Amino acid sequence: MLTKDSNSADAAAPVTAAATPVIEIRGLHKAYGDLEVLKGVSMTAPRGHVVSLIGSSGSGKSTLLRCANLLEDSQQGEILFEGEPIAWKGTGLNRRPADRKQLMRIRTNLSMVFQQFNLWSHMTVLENVMEAPVTVLGRDKAETEERARMYLDKVGIGDKCDVYPAQMSGGQQQRAAIARALCMEPKALLFDEPTSALDPELEQEVIRVIKALAEEGRTMLIVTHDMRMAADISDHVVFLHKGLIEEEGAPSELFGNPKSERLQQFLSATVPA
Repeated sequence: MLTKDSNSADAAAPVTAAATPVIEIRGLHKAYGDLEVLKGVSMTAPRGHVVSLIGSSGSGKSTLLRCANLLEDSQQGEILFEGEPIAWKGTGLNRRPADRKQLMRIRTNLSMVFQQFNLWSHMTVLENVMEAPVTVLGRDKAETEERARMYLDKVGIGDKCDVYPAQMSGGQQQRAAIARALCMEPKALLFDEPTSALDPELEQEVIRVIKALAEEGRTMLIVTHDMRMAADISDHVVFLHKGLIEEEGAPSELFGNPKSERLQQFLSATVPA
């Protein structure tokens, strides 16, 4: 049975019923033309909790993550950040965020880590980590450099500050991308399949970093194909199927006693014996 260690973020960051979630999604619909990818999804990411999104390819989990970070426009439903609803204009496929200042403010508080790293090849690792805090947030360069070096040390590549991305392994590049996200000092970290582009040995490097962040009680929303990682670090797991939430709950329940037939099939195909 896959279960989460009780000495992790759940114990470190208890959340009361009255606490305002960092991210809340209500009845979200998302379509690409005639193809409806999300069909009325509702979920929350409470402060200090790790929420993992699992499901087969095409289930809508990455689209949900991108909608939560406002990288994709949804057609119906509400997205709230720390209780503040996103303002919209237009309807249906023409719906867009109405307030650009609100959009930028919320995006800078939700740092995304992508599957393919997305580091700037012409910048050193240190410059990659410093770029957004300095140019987007207008932070002091010297203070940002000190913070960037601290985060690179935190993810275990402090000795790579002056190296370019092409000179590093995939695991090192992904850890640099995590340091870059941390340097924005966001309210939540969003991971989109952070280990799927890595071979098994390099994958473990990144998983160790993500587990350490979970143990610190950081708010994280993670799309992952790694069921063991989801079981180990999550406070809540959401299983998506064909654009809807088929089942959700604590990892001990979802992995140990799945109720829906579709989830049982999915786990039998993805969880090692």
